[in-house]
Amino acid sequence: MNQKTNEKLVLFVATLGSAGVIIVNYVMGWEFWVPIVVLVGIIALWAIHLSNRIDLDIRKMFYFGFAALLIFYHGVQETSFFDIVGTTCLVMVTFSLLNAQYMLNIALLEFFVLIFIHLINLPGGEGVELTDLNVARIFLHIAIVLLVYFTSSKGISDRLENEMESREKDEKIERNDSSMEDFLSNISHELRTPVNVVNGMSDLLIKKGVGEEAESIKTAGIRLANQIEDIQDYTECKRQILFLEEDNYMSTSLINDVVTSFRMSDRAQDLELVVDLDPKVPTMMKGDVKKLHKIFRHLLENAVKFTKTGGIYVKMFSVPTESGVNLCIEVTDTGIGMSRGAIQAITEEGMYQENKKRNRSSGGIGLGLFIVYGFTHWMGGFVRIESVKKNGTTVRVTIPQKLVNEKPCLSLEKTVDKTVLFHVRPSKYKVPRLRDFYRNMASNLAAGVHVPLYSAETVYEVERLKEKVHASHIFMGQEEYEENRGYFEELAKEDIVITVSADPSFKLPKGSRIMLMPKPLYAYPIIKILNEGLKAKDIEDHEHNEKPSFKGVRALIVDDEPMNLVVATSLFREYEMILDTAESGKEAIKKFRENTYDVIFMDHMMPEMDGVEAMKLIKAAALNLDQSIIVVALTANVVSGAREMFIREGFDGFIAKPINTADFERVMQRVLPAARMGMGGDER
Repeated sequence: MNQKTNEKLVLFVATLGSAGVIIVNYVMGWEFWVPIVVLVGIIALWAIHLSNRIDLDIRKMFYFGFAALLIFYHGVQETSFFDIVGTTCLVMVTFSLLNAQYMLNIALLEFFVLIFIHLINLPGGEGVELTDLNVARIFLHIAIVLLVYFTSSKGISDRLENEMESREKDEKIERNDSSMEDFLSNISHELRTPVNVVNGMSDLLIKKGVGEEAESIKTAGIRLANQIEDIQDYTECKRQILFLEEDNYMSTSLINDVVTSFRMSDRAQDLELVVDLDPKVPTMMKGDVKKLHKIFRHLLENAVKFTKTGGIYVKMFSVPTESGVNLCIEVTDTGIGMSRGAIQAITEEGMYQENKKRNRSSGGIGLGLFIVYGFTHWMGGFVRIESVKKNGTTVRVTIPQKLVNEKPCLSLEKTVDKTVLFHVRPSKYKVPRLRDFYRNMASNLAAGVHVPLYSAETVYEVERLKEKVHASHIFMGQEEYEENRGYFEELAKEDIVITVSADPSFKLPKGSRIMLMPKPLYAYPIIKILNEGLKAKDIEDHEHNEKPSFKGVRALIVDDEPMNLVVATSLFREYEMILDTAESGKEAIKKFRENTYDVIFMDHMMPEMDGVEAMKLIKAAALNLDQSIIVVALTANVVSGAREMFIREGFDGFIAKPINTADFERVMQRVLPAARMGMGGDER
């Protein structure tokens, strides 16, 4: 039991003892004022305990002092001689729970004092007669008290020893955690630094038009960076030491992440991806968007990995709650499925792969779903897996999020009535469930934005529906278009006709009015076309926005790795910034004193002087010069909670390596004054 529970138990025993003394006092006709004092005393002790304002050690002294007085008052009575042993043993056993050896010593001393008082009063009073039996009983009582004393003392010493061992164990665990944290930071820095160089240099080669080799290098670098992150995330989930980084984010950005990731997948040509985004999902929420992106990535990668034919159905919707919304993510595949033992292995063992042989067909290191479980539970959500062997898997993730903007993320302009017609030939799908995926997506979208939706499996049905309703927009697949090219080209002269294709090489005839939409088919481009018609642009990427300009912004990039400086300089130069570099903290301080900068990008782990120390010295120098300077951490140390640590130390922003341009733009728009940018300064 903990000390709080033990304290309450001691008070309960003291209360019962007080009640006993009051009753005995009344029955025996002892001093009339004592019960009042005892009652006031026990009430005072409970008040001290409940107020919790006095230190625990001092409270213990009050409790024991009150109990010792009760024993002494009761024990000095002539009729209580043989009761002393019972009350003393009760006090010793009870107060041993407080782990204070001095209390047992005082109780033992008080016992012998009471025995002595009774013995010296015997000749002149009506005390106990010293018969052989009574003498034997006295020695027996002394033996009992000594036995209880030594037993209680042993209990105290054992508990104190266990507490010491427990403290030492906790301190050792804390030291190990600290060492592990340092190890993860170092390994993150050492591994991600060369990956940053590989990705950055491959980008430079791609811009120079080197060819497919550079694309392959970049793809391998991204894959390696993701696996490094997976190992770190798995370690943090296993240790249950994670930090949440809550930011405002657009709900549609999560879906864009899914679409972009799938398009980059090697299996994008083999599998269908159906994305069902509920238009009523709030436009903006607040949560750990980085972990949400990782959850989506792992769910999608896992579905792609174990699906040979068919496709993947991604559904995202929200459920209102008192404190915000529950964001629901559901990923269903038509893959090989999982057994109950496999699902259990994910939650209990942490790592699971369907095929663990050296020549396994599935890639990855088997950490994805465990990371999904760890992140979701840490954010207060839950995960549910439903799967049938050889018949696909559905993973449902529900995570509470704070509500920032409750406006629906997708909506139609109410200027023109629209009617949508989907022309899809079901027989072309070898896996029947794909038909259900597309049907669900289309019906949910139509219901969400209140648009009439009609389905036509053949050209004949298209013609018949055209006679009954005015279909303002006709969506179809590439195969359906190619089978009746002339008919749909003619329709496109009057209506808006959209062909959805997964083949990047597919081209429409010159002069065609048909719009071409790349797969996967999902809500954003559909809504954009419904709102803007033939004028709709950039329908394949809803994140496409005018690139911000940081023209004229003077920046100093600090890194001890020369190749990192080359990569960062090349990337930042595209934003028309005026750039300077430094290879150490000391050089950065010197350059800051000699030049004027708007922002400094500071690496963390550098020899002689690390980035944190350099940042603080630069900030101090700026204060002395009556200047202000923005310092952003640009580091490969991205363990969970790293951003909070850097912000807490005094950095104005945080950018991880390998550098993500979206993160860079977002941080720059937040830390720079609006006047220093071509676009406004609000964070997207």
